[in-house]
Amino acid sequence: MEYSPTSRPTQNKIWDIRQRSFAFAVRIIKFCHALEQQTAVSKTVIWQLTKSGTSIGANLEEAQAGQSKPDFIAKNAISLKEARESNYWLRLILGSYNLEKSMELEAQELTEESREISSVVGAIIVNARRPA
Repeated sequence: MEYSPTSRPTQNKIWDIRQRSFAFAVRIIKFCHALEQQTAVSKTVIWQLTKSGTSIGANLEEAQAGQSKPDFIAKNAISLKEARESNYWLRLILGSYNLEKSMELEAQELTEESREISSVVGAIIVNARRPA
């Protein structure tokens, strides 16, 4: 059975980082569900990817309601860590398991998206740390 993600963006990229991280989380949930159903990937690895991949956006949302500039920076820093962790789990899956071609492609695309999200969030942190 071939994996076919239904939530993969087919048009231009989403530029709002909170919307983009939400779309990433939806893709992660669907990808992890497919991994569980169709592969021998460890449930522990799937669980870790699910947690980190969905936490990025949750922390970005919390950052928007930050009580102070340090709180805003701290929540964004957690999002950055989670994006990097998601990248790690995706690379581990790609390096450890023989996935069918469509799932391998999705994992590669998610890996790239996690890198790009990391870059954007990192830039937000750098800009927020600059003196006013």
